[in-house]
Formats: sequence, C-alpha cells, structure tokens
Amino acid sequence: MSTTQGKLEQLRHILAVAAEPAGEAAIAKRAKKGIPSVRDRVHALLDPGTFIEIDSLSRQSGNDQALYGDGLVTGRGLIDGRPVIVIAHDPTVYGGSMGEVSSRKLTKALDTAFKLRLPVVQLNDSPGARIQDAVASLAFFAVQSEKVEKLSGLVPQVSIMLGKCAAGAVYGPINTDFLIATPNASMYVTGPEVIKAVTGADVTDEQLGGAVAQARRGTIHNLVPDEAAAFQLARDYLSYFPSSCIEEPPIVNPGLEPEKTSSDLELDRIIPDSDRAGYDMHDILLRLFDDGEFLEVRATNAPALITGFARVDGRPVGVIANQPLVGGGAIDAACSDKATWFIRLCDAFNIPLVFVADTPGVMPGLDEEENLVIIRGGRTPRAIIEATIPIIQLVVRKLYGGAYGFMGAKQLSGDLSLAWPTARVAVIGAESAVDIIGKRQLEAVPEEHRAATREFLINQYNDTMATPWVAAERGYIDAVIQPSDTRLELRKALQLLRDKPKDKTDFNPRKHSLYPM
Repeated sequence: MSTTQGKLEQLRHILAVAAEPAGEAAIAKRAKKGIPSVRDRVHALLDPGTFIEIDSLSRQSGNDQALYGDGLVTGRGLIDGRPVIVIAHDPTVYGGSMGEVSSRKLTKALDTAFKLRLPVVQLNDSPGARIQDAVASLAFFAVQSEKVEKLSGLVPQVSIMLGKCAAGAVYGPINTDFLIATPNASMYVTGPEVIKAVTGADVTDEQLGGAVAQARRGTIHNLVPDEAAAFQLARDYLSYFPSSCIEEPPIVNPGLEPEKTSSDLELDRIIPDSDRAGYDMHDILLRLFDDGEFLEVRATNAPALITGFARVDGRPVGVIANQPLVGGGAIDAACSDKATWFIRLCDAFNIPLVFVADTPGVMPGLDEEENLVIIRGGRTPRAIIEATIPIIQLVVRKLYGGAYGFMGAKQLSGDLSLAWPTARVAVIGAESAVDIIGKRQLEAVPEEHRAATREFLINQYNDTMATPWVAAERGYIDAVIQPSDTRLELRKALQLLRDKPKDKTDFNPRKHSLYPM
C-alpha cells in the first residue's frame, strides 16, 4: 500500500464498504422488508446528483470490526435548488440505533445547519439509544434536544418517519416543525415488549403508536401512502418556507390572473341559503388562492379546523379555516392545539395568515371541559396577539361566541377583517339566542302558535342582529365585500401589509408571558 495506486485501491475499497457497511446481510434485510437503502432514500428526497455525504467513514475507534457510518448518514444537498441538511438513520447498521459516534455525527450536522442557517430534513428509522453505548448515547440525545431547540423557529425542520421509532428517537422529531409518516412508521416512548414486561399489558404496535393512530392524535401531522409521497410532501412543504427566519418566503409565479375569473364568480353562489346546510370549505379555499393550490397539513387531526398553505400573488400564506362538514365547524380542544401550533409556525417564518371563518363557536359539553378546552383554547388568542405577521380575517358565514377572537379578530391584533354579505356575527346563534332571551315571550304564546313564533323570532334575530352590517357600522369589520372579489381583495390587502413591522415596538421589560397549561 506504499504506492499511490495502492492507496487509491484502498480508498475505493473502503468507500465501497462504507456505502454498504453491513454487506449482503443488509441487502437481504432490505429485500425482506421491501425498503430502499438509506442512501437511496436520501437521493429520492434531494434534487438529482446534489447529495454530498459527510462523515461516511466515521466508526467506533479501536474496533476493526466496527461498521462505517455507525448507523447514520449525514450530509447536505439541494431541494428545488436550495441547500438543506439531511440526517438519515440506516436500519441495517446496528438496527439504526444511536450510539456515541452516530450521535456526534448528528450533532455536527445540526451545528452546520445552525451556522449556515439551513433547513434540516431527518429520515427517521431508529429504535433509539444503543444499549451497548450506555450513558454516552443518552447524553447525546440530550445534546440533540438542545441543538434542535436552538434551530426551532430559526430554520425549517422536517421529520419523515419511515420505520419503528422509540424513546429518544421520537423526542427529537416531535420537537421539529413538521412530521410526515408512511404507514410502516410508528412512534412511541416504549414499545409493546417493554410495556408487556413492565405492566403485563398486551398492546399492539399499531394501537400504541402506529402511524394512523398518531396522525389522528396529531403527533404525526401528515400521513402519506409511501416513501415517494413522503419525500414529495417534504419538498412541497419547504417550497412555502424561507431557508431561515431572516429571509422572506420564496415567490412563485406572481401576477397570474389579475382580473376576475369564472372561478371567482362561483363564490357568489357557494354559500347555501339555509344556515343549517353544510358545504365543503375546501370548495371556497380552492377559489381564493393562486392556481387553486392548497397544501393541507394535519388534516386527520381535529378535522373541524383546516390548516394549510397557499399562495396569494405568488407569495406564501398560511390558512386557518373552519370545516362546516365536521361538527358544523365547531371548535374543540384539539382544534385549539392545532391552531396554536400553526399560528406560531407561520409567525416564526414570516408567512402571513388568512383566517376563513364559518363556525358556531366553541364545542360545549362535559367531554370538552374534561379535555381542558379552557386551557387549550386560551393559548390560541395568545398566539394571535404575539404574532407580528399580517393577519386577515374573512367571515363567510357564522362567527359566534368565543370563536370571534379565535378566528383572527382585529381586536386581537388582526390587521384586516372582511366579511361576505352572508356573514353572521353574534354572541350566539339565533336558535340559542331565542331560547334564552325569548323564553318568557314564547311561554306567553299559546302552544299551537309557539313553533311559528319561535321561527319568526329566529328570522328577526338573523335579519337585525346577526348580520355583517351591525359589525361594519361599528367598525369591527372593515368591509363587506362581494364573494367574487375576495381573491383580488386578498391580493391588495397583503400588498398593503407587506412591510408590516416584524417586532413589537412597545417597550416591555418582562422576560416572557405565561401560557395556560
């Protein structure tokens, strides 16, 4: 090996071994599971030919049998031409567990993301800390948590769950911004075997932390059918975000459709005449934004509230909308968590928010009180108040009670409030109002006329109190607009708000406020 040619041959041999550290056994294992190699996964995520791997020759020192890479692949590449840091577990090397060497690699990658202000995408397929490395692997999970926290709100962080992940391998992803999972993925603190040994309880992997269950709970934000869809979703998601909070979000195809279109005109007849009739809010959203595009996130969790991303005149916006097809669009505790998460996500990366309101208010009932709807619901207005991004409210139909502030009201520091003529803004809906304030009046009416009288009072309430005109006359709503004008009105409004200051100018010596918990 003293010759140059010999050294080159040695390099080629080592690189070949490092590319497949576990050899034929790893290939057979992947074939049995039907999964690609870790590097194939990385290449599928990134723009073709852009991946540069870092520390591929890292391994445990003093052990000639140690496997290269130590179960983790790290490096950098491009997504839509923009650089990102990639971290990916290799389940064929030490099962993808995290040891001292792989933990150092992960820490180094996160430090690079911090230094260069680059987004981070993690491909997770790990059972957690490596038992053989004892406290060293535990210590590095703590270090990882500290690094992820430093990156939180500084750069976008995406976690893609591709296999069974447990213990420390879930605490890292859950502190990133956006979690995607395939059906093969699962997340839990301790697996079924440990639970059986400790408590004696039998529970399946799917029940405990399967992707479907975790998506319903909101732990996983989006569940996709396969790995290709997961990688494409990560790319689509990042297309709405700047590389870091010190940049502005990317602009895509501005200036399209500057005049009213046939799709806009359809909005003039989209709200049903009956307050009791449902419709799909997606039919409205697809007509409000550029190209009819809407990237919904967290759809399975709290489906009465829709959250997602769209573009207005080429610029990204976050959207929060009620879904009348689910519980009439009523807001529950889970909706509150979902909204608060999304508001803070958009605010961190300078993405304006558009609220589209049609809700009867907060869901009543014992179950909701036991679900801490007061505490969880109390965080959402706080998130709106603290946000410095442009906030626009659009009321298309009902906006009652506690939902008034929840859905981006001006009095909570929203910038502009628009309403359609079909809007109803009131403390409570007509039926409930009549049953409360008209109770004595109804009792005085002969029973055979009571139903007709109640209907008359409901119509009178809707026509005189729960209208957009009362709110507009008093300045609580800035303008009542024709539905077909909405897309262009949003464009003009966001142009006006483009240079809104991003910091609160009032001096306040406090360190931070306290959230209800």
